[in-house]
Amino acid sequence: MGGKHEVFWDRLADCQCDLTLSSAPFSVPAMSPCNFTHTTFVLIGIPGLEEAHFWIGFPLLSVYAVAVFGNCLVVFIVRTEHSLHAPMYLFLCMLAAIDLALSTSTMPKILALFWFDSREITFDACMAQMFFIHALTATESTILLAMAFDRYVAICHPLHHAAVLNNMVTAQISMVAMARGFLFFIPLPLLIKRLAFCHSSVLSHSYCVHQDVMKLAYADTLPNVVYGLTAILLVMGVDALFISLSYFLIIQTVLQLPSKSERAKAFGTCVSHVVVVLAFCVPLIGLSVVHRFGNSLDPIVHVLMGDVCLLLPPVINPIICGVKTKQIRTRMLAMFKISCDKNFQAVGGK
Repeated sequence: MGGKHEVFWDRLADCQCDLTLSSAPFSVPAMSPCNFTHTTFVLIGIPGLEEAHFWIGFPLLSVYAVAVFGNCLVVFIVRTEHSLHAPMYLFLCMLAAIDLALSTSTMPKILALFWFDSREITFDACMAQMFFIHALTATESTILLAMAFDRYVAICHPLHHAAVLNNMVTAQISMVAMARGFLFFIPLPLLIKRLAFCHSSVLSHSYCVHQDVMKLAYADTLPNVVYGLTAILLVMGVDALFISLSYFLIIQTVLQLPSKSERAKAFGTCVSHVVVVLAFCVPLIGLSVVHRFGNSLDPIVHVLMGDVCLLLPPVINPIICGVKTKQIRTRMLAMFKISCDKNFQAVGGK
């Protein structure tokens, strides 16, 4: 009996030791819930329409082609036409270059996903894509603010416009916009790299963004949340505030003009910029609302809102510039007319 009691007490002591170890906060490495990091993430297309992904890729290619052609055309016209070397058109040229870079940094991978089912993206490629999306979006926001300031000076202080916004100042504003966007969002990939990912590696969009990647982390993401929110408020929030202030002062000045035709002409110079700002801000606000309050919505809503937010501005902006900006529209029509005349001459010569 003594031997049995000794064996019993030995086993009880072993059990107590095991319970103590397993309940310890920093116990055995093998029991650690997370001890590795993903080297790849998985992108998704449109949930529920996987069978149609191949055919959906063709409209996406058309959208990308329009964005590339339209923005390249705007950049080419502004660069080659010396009469358009004014702040308003130089900012439009900068905006077109940003849209071109933004669409090119995302669309090839999205098309590969839809056409070839290439869902995986490496960690480093995801970080690079995430950085360029956020940095270029912030740069575009700053350029929109610069365009609002240009309209404010042109309408409210027309006699000082040439002195305040000369070509040197315009170039400096463009450089500050680039530096501001890139410097504010360089920390995002660094903050992501410190996190561990050990559960799902499936993202909820067709591209990489900070808030989407951050949600997959098995770690404390408070620094990411705080810095991401701070960067957005200091860039997009401040820009939106000053754009609104600029247009408040513009409206106040225009309403004081004596003639109705003068008021219509002054407002007409702002229409294209207002539409560009709305095309930039409305999808962003809609996506934020869906992310914040749309947890019960179908995942397809999140995906479509994210794609619209990314793809709409690069397509809409050159169309708005071409339709609403008389000088660029005239130059575009002249280029197409020359091209058509050359084709007719070539056909006639044969």
